Amino acid sequence: MKTADGETAVRAPIPGIVIRYTVAAGDIVKAGQTVVVLEAMKMENALPSPVSGKVVSLSLTPGAKASKDAVLVVIGSV
Repeated sequence: MKTADGETAVRAPIPGIVIRYTVAAGDIVKAGQTVVVLEAMKMENALPSPVSGKVVSLSLTPGAKASKDAVLVVIGSV
């Protein structure tokens, strides 16, 4: 989902707990690359980047609870 400034947000599709990020701010990612792992209903869900670009920010820390549609990662253009 695009943000107001043209960046793309990776959002939590369901409520869960952030297990780990597989990228850091400043990393270059490709579309389809896993950027965050979210645990929901005792299952790990690898969330991919919908676009290629540069990781602008990571919104939560590992162990944090994420509500449905919470922004987890913001990806900008390279």
